[in-house]
Amino acid sequence: MTRAQKKEIEQARGRRPKLFVLDTNIILHDYRAIRKFQDNDILIPMAVLEEVDKFKKGSDTLSYNARGFMREMDKLSNGRKLDPEHGGISLGKNMGNIFVVPNHPFDEDMKDLFLDDTQDHRILATTLWAMKKLGGKYRVVALVTKDINFRMKAKAIGVEVQDYFTDRISDEKVEVAQKEVQTLEGVNPELLQKLAYGQDNCIDYKSISKSEPSANQLYKFKWDKAEGGTVCGRYDADRKKIVLVRSRTAYGIKPRNNEQKFALDACLNPKIQLVSLTGGAGTGKTLLALASALEVEGQYDQIILSRPTVILGNQDIGFLPGSQTAKMSPFLQPLMDNLAVIKSQYKPSSREYQKIETFLTNEKLLISPLAYIRGRSLGRVFFIIDEAQNLTPHEIKTIITRAGEGTKMVFTGDIFQIDQPYLDQWSNGLTHLGDKMAGVKLFEHVFLKKGERSELSELASKLL
Repeated sequence: MTRAQKKEIEQARGRRPKLFVLDTNIILHDYRAIRKFQDNDILIPMAVLEEVDKFKKGSDTLSYNARGFMREMDKLSNGRKLDPEHGGISLGKNMGNIFVVPNHPFDEDMKDLFLDDTQDHRILATTLWAMKKLGGKYRVVALVTKDINFRMKAKAIGVEVQDYFTDRISDEKVEVAQKEVQTLEGVNPELLQKLAYGQDNCIDYKSISKSEPSANQLYKFKWDKAEGGTVCGRYDADRKKIVLVRSRTAYGIKPRNNEQKFALDACLNPKIQLVSLTGGAGTGKTLLALASALEVEGQYDQIILSRPTVILGNQDIGFLPGSQTAKMSPFLQPLMDNLAVIKSQYKPSSREYQKIETFLTNEKLLISPLAYIRGRSLGRVFFIIDEAQNLTPHEIKTIITRAGEGTKMVFTGDIFQIDQPYLDQWSNGLTHLGDKMAGVKLFEHVFLKKGERSELSELASKLL
């Protein structure tokens, strides 16, 4: 084939709508995905419908997405045929068509490569069929899956394959989220004197910036006269001023670095109702959130602690013995470890220590599974969600939309330590939260850099 012929084929492929074959995990991740491929066509193998059907019962997010997809397909079909021979069904104006096809076997030259009869292999065989029958050299046919191993299998036999990019945050935005604190040098010392020691502890933003900063923009001003050489500030969008961020103490816990100072300030500020704290192991995310909740407990009817568990993976904790609290305890033990650190600041006979014990007994301090949050309305609650990087964007939205009047939510996690197989640092809910809420007055994000758990923990994080 000549270079001119290759160029002609590439141009023809670029002009024609693509055909995307969706894997089951795309639908269970986002049932609205079928409407997010612009004017391209979508093919759903029968094997995918069979797998989705297994998830339709339950109260978790996977079941919610499975049922949502079924309703969408039922609404679209409405008595019409979904097979390619009848043209499939249009997804709407300026959008492509959607097809459902039965499972197809591998060709003779391929069948010995995949000995096991699995749903993945059925999807792969159907994709190969679509490439021959519906694609050809003038149309791109691509498999879309979040399963990395499945992508490797597909690539090994020449199938074009890709991840689901619609809810993927760019590398640049992920990097910016870790550098949201602006460090400024050479600022007029008189301004810093006014910020640190003035009557109002604030300065006009125009004195350091030509344009108005985003709400809750954080600053570190280098100043030799200041303790530690740095003055910390935050842009208050209501006052149009940069205000001083002080070093505060919450239930015996003091910040050990500037990032912890920002985090504690955000968690204690009643005007900021939504906080995300990210950072590596031992940076103090959960400890600061919990200490803050205990410090301001008088403003709330309840403090709820939770984190993603196997429930969110479409499994159940019902087989475990005991009450809901007992079942959740193994998953929430890291939160309880942080509570133990706070209690260790006081003697068992002290008022502060006994107060925590009373909170646990009276369930003012409550352990609650995330799986049962849909449908609830949380009023006057300080809600801490740990390990939030293991939540999808939809799960994050579900949680936040439960917030009633007077509720504060703090999400903590490390976007580089994800346990869910189909999430990564670009597509997890915690990353989405920081990106979508950036610049909103009710929201503040803090990235904690330095580990403070112990010298050994910090050493391991750097060297291993």
